[in-house]
Amino acid sequence: MGESPDFFRRNPANTIKTLWNRGSPDLLQQNVYGSHSIYMELRDGLFHGAYLHNSHGMDIVLANSTIQYRVLGGTADFYFFGGPSALDVIDQYTELVGRPSRIPYWALGFHNCRYGYKSVYEVSSVIAKYSEANIPLEVAWTDIDYMDRTRDFTFDPVNFPLAEMQKQLAYLHERGQKMVLITDPAILYNSSYEVYARGHEKDVFIKNTDGSEFIGQVWPGYTVFPDWFAHNTSSWWSGELKRYFDQLPIDGMWIDMNEAASFCTGSCGTGKPAGSVPPYPWTLDPQPPHRIINSSDTLLVPPYAIHNREVELSDLTIETTAKHANGASEYHVHNLYGHMESRATHDFLVNYRPNQRPFILSRSTFAGSGAYVSHWTGDNSATWQDLHISIASTFDFGIFGIPMVGADICGFFGNTTEELCARWIEVGAFYPFSRVHSALASAPQELYRWETVAEAGRRALRVRYALLPYFYTSYQRSVENGWPVARPLLFEFPRVPAAADNDRQLLVGDSILVSPVLAEGATSVVALFPAGLWYDWYDYSVIKGVNGNVTLSAPLEHVNVHVRGGKIVPTQEPAMTTADSRKGDFEFIVAVDEHGAATGELYVDDGET
Repeated sequence: MGESPDFFRRNPANTIKTLWNRGSPDLLQQNVYGSHSIYMELRDGLFHGAYLHNSHGMDIVLANSTIQYRVLGGTADFYFFGGPSALDVIDQYTELVGRPSRIPYWALGFHNCRYGYKSVYEVSSVIAKYSEANIPLEVAWTDIDYMDRTRDFTFDPVNFPLAEMQKQLAYLHERGQKMVLITDPAILYNSSYEVYARGHEKDVFIKNTDGSEFIGQVWPGYTVFPDWFAHNTSSWWSGELKRYFDQLPIDGMWIDMNEAASFCTGSCGTGKPAGSVPPYPWTLDPQPPHRIINSSDTLLVPPYAIHNREVELSDLTIETTAKHANGASEYHVHNLYGHMESRATHDFLVNYRPNQRPFILSRSTFAGSGAYVSHWTGDNSATWQDLHISIASTFDFGIFGIPMVGADICGFFGNTTEELCARWIEVGAFYPFSRVHSALASAPQELYRWETVAEAGRRALRVRYALLPYFYTSYQRSVENGWPVARPLLFEFPRVPAAADNDRQLLVGDSILVSPVLAEGATSVVALFPAGLWYDWYDYSVIKGVNGNVTLSAPLEHVNVHVRGGKIVPTQEPAMTTADSRKGDFEFIVAVDEHGAATGELYVDDGET
């Protein structure tokens, strides 16, 4: 149930999970960017699950050994999954809502981003410094900084001129590296902005109840929002993306702010001069008062108040009374916005590059979004708690059917520390999606900034890149069966009581156990080892698990990794890019169990088509 940053095991006596997509920092146990009502329970060693197919806002309440769905509308369209294993439940669920899409092989490499790069030349310097530090960098990302006045499908003519961006893309491609840039759904409300003018002509934007365009506020100023239910929207969106890609054929797309996020409440741009750029509300002193609440309109103030953190459901998003082309009010379809943008964007890339797998990273998701996009867990903070929570969030999205997931390594908001960043890359190197990212006001935190972090990164990423064939094989199981790549010990050992609330370790697939340090100042880690043999990744020394804890040495630059006995793990010699890593011979780690037996599998294709 989520999306909600939380520890993995929900309290059955006192849990409320609110489903109302909200563009918000990752506040513990609050509703954030996506909505997933899938529920999974372990009882007597067996798993089962339930899913409510409903796009309305809701509270899911666990209390008194019951589960309650308090829903703001729609139908009670329930599906039940009998398991009996956790992987069976996820298989059954994703068979219903959609299997995860194939990813390009390069997506499994290491990614770097920052909100606040001042120029294309600074990004080029970052790329070079990763190489100088001998840290593999697969993909260079750029946030909204590259845009001309933060307008979609534009390039800052001074700091990120198109010609220089084209040169940077060519440079990356020559070295087997990739580029991904960000795009938001909100479109500047200004008839001189051709993207808006073409959309207005095709009538593709969400409306107010009086038929005028709904005008919110996002980065470029007053903005309108594509209506994915409108007949012409997909063709308009594809046309804008084609113009964009024809200029700069980037390798993947990052779609953000698609809950959809707005900085004001209601159609705050209605009646304002087109092209005017209001100040961001958080910069105003004093803060403007909230509007008077219209409690007589049940679309604005429904009879039951879900536990959404904002004053109104319409705060910081599209007005719930706004109208879509199919007649639906935003109230009824709000949670679908990012999902529908994901599908439209995926459709464009499939048609634009018919023989290449799309890579799309989306902030907002819904049931079935994994068929189109991958996900990162949004705007976390540089804290030890958020490092810990990131593991549980990765597990959540494995259940949700979006296995290509990860958190912003070293934290997005706030200034990380050298120790925290070193420990975070030791976890993040094993997220399915591995990317460092930080906020505009945060200090830079590329891995080469500190030698201890650089060394921790080199060591952990060397393990990741050696395991690329194994990651990719595990992801093929996601494609075929929906199974998560990163999963809790509980999924493999449901009858081990100590595994029930263990979200401090993670399994990659069913064979690789990562036991990271998640506490400041620690140089050892207490790790659970279920019954069986577990082989140290680095020296093959053996731990005989007895369903109990073992204390492991964990100096700052070291992360403990073990191979499960009874498994065969495919590897290749790690290199600086995934393409070069794939050129080496395969090697297989045969980790026998107590009976001298082991099994494994390897999936191979071209990684692109």
